[in-house]
Amino acid sequence: MSTQVTSRIGTFVWHENVSTDPAKAQEFYGQLLGWGVEVYKSGDFEYPMIAVDGQMHGGFPPVQPGTPPHWVGNVAVESVDDTVAKAEGAGGRLIHGPQDIPDVGRFAVLGDPQGAVVVAFQAANEPPASAGVFVWDELGTQDVEGSETFYNAVFGWTTEEMGEEYGGYKIFKAGETRVGGLMKMPDQSIPSMWSPYVAVEDADATVAKAGELGGSTLMGPMDVPNVGRIAVMKDSVGSVFGIIKGASQA
Repeated sequence: MSTQVTSRIGTFVWHENVSTDPAKAQEFYGQLLGWGVEVYKSGDFEYPMIAVDGQMHGGFPPVQPGTPPHWVGNVAVESVDDTVAKAEGAGGRLIHGPQDIPDVGRFAVLGDPQGAVVVAFQAANEPPASAGVFVWDELGTQDVEGSETFYNAVFGWTTEEMGEEYGGYKIFKAGETRVGGLMKMPDQSIPSMWSPYVAVEDADATVAKAGELGGSTLMGPMDVPNVGRIAVMKDSVGSVFGIIKGASQA
């Protein structure tokens, strides 16, 4: 295993839009964010991938009927099978897999004890590089301590506090690398879920355009000190995602 692969173990390396209408979702993100689509083919299997500036950053996988629309992140692991065993031992459940993708890798879809979904991905070679498009992943849950315990057991993550001014927001870390956020959901009716954040040049303009394309705004736009301007939205099919103009982009 190369040094690059090892250094990315425990980090998000791929994002998938699980949609009941992938064509509609592709059109939404294409018009909103300028994403292209490149189709990966293997035999009869076809998988539309998110293409930005010649690089692949995620995809639109086929889903079973009745699956609610959502985004799911793929975390690089050394062994999918070992990760599944850890997840089940920590109170999680196996939703799908483990399954091999020829020449790509091995994956399993996992549900944490609170119901949030994440994918464990063991790359056949080097994990894909998705920096610059998906810049953050955030877990909203009703059980922050339970989530900390689960993800520490499964991925070896630790957490650090952002500080009182951030309302109890915590950061998941793989070693010294920040890999995502952890926050308590303000409303108990909202299910636990992971949501990715996409970098944009103008958060307000992106929110306005999303509305024109059939999306909706759940939160913001709002400024977060030393972080940037953010908003959380639903796409035209119903998947939740965030956008951010980083403070360093101002």
